[in-house]
Amino acid sequence: MAGGVTSPILQDLQKLERYIPLLENLVMHVSSQRENMQIVQWTIDLKLRWTSPLSGFSGFNLGGSKYFRIDDLRYELAMVLFLYGALMRERALEVMTVDLVESATLFRRAAGVYQHMAQQLLPGLQPSLPPDRPPEVTTSMATIMSLICLAEAQAVTVQKAEEKSTSGGLLAKLHFGVTQIVEEASSLLRASYGDWNDVSDRLKRFLNTTSGLHEARSWRYVAEDFKKSEHLGVAVGILRHALNKVQQLRAPSEDNMKLVFRQEVDALSGMLRKCEYENDFIWREKPPRLDELPVLEGRKIVAPILYQPFGLDREFIFVT
Repeated sequence: MAGGVTSPILQDLQKLERYIPLLENLVMHVSSQRENMQIVQWTIDLKLRWTSPLSGFSGFNLGGSKYFRIDDLRYELAMVLFLYGALMRERALEVMTVDLVESATLFRRAAGVYQHMAQQLLPGLQPSLPPDRPPEVTTSMATIMSLICLAEAQAVTVQKAEEKSTSGGLLAKLHFGVTQIVEEASSLLRASYGDWNDVSDRLKRFLNTTSGLHEARSWRYVAEDFKKSEHLGVAVGILRHALNKVQQLRAPSEDNMKLVFRQEVDALSGMLRKCEYENDFIWREKPPRLDELPVLEGRKIVAPILYQPFGLDREFIFVT
């Protein structure tokens, strides 16, 4: 326990919130002294090094984690802010079981941190980055992370809507909205491979699985609406298509994702069996062809919470 706080994630967030204002202030003043060779040498002497969880090298280096070094204080600020957003995301996951509203807010704040990095901090750093750089300091990865956090915020919002018995039609649109946000992140990831040497396979699998699961849930709500209106043939066609798509996904290796994946497959399979049984014995409707299925519609209802730099302004006198 530290200061009455028992969550290690929250403790680390509070430490960063004390460090970031000092670092932002230092970077602001050092940036105005870039021609001062003594300050340049001091920065080099710091030997700023970070590992990269998002790098494909992180899990396959037999000599241990690979360190990336960039002699620029903006690099330190970028990696610290990336960590700040990541911890905020972890905190959102931690509180999800007890407070969905706070969880969604934290995801949106994390999205705002990454948006600030992509739009304000990182563009000026890009020209000075070496070819061997971590994905975390590229504008494309910061944008991808912002989209991931937004998708997670919308997923939590959908969960809250499900608790309130929101209409199936709206829930289907909200789930597919999550898929659309994740697909935007996946498209940017594929288009940005030139920005880094390698990227974690785990990130790729996470995007693929998350997109597929929310699309499956969207189809399930659409099928439920057709079932209620006694169009069992259409419901059967939708569920067969959805089950086929989700079974084509690569099964996740993480325990928590394995459970969610299995639950979704079981839910689709169970609903399909019931609809097929009812259709075979009562309605006898022919399921539609693939090109006759309805088209999913998405709705996005979340936005990042703007990150505001802490605004500390302490004057530095550089004695050289």
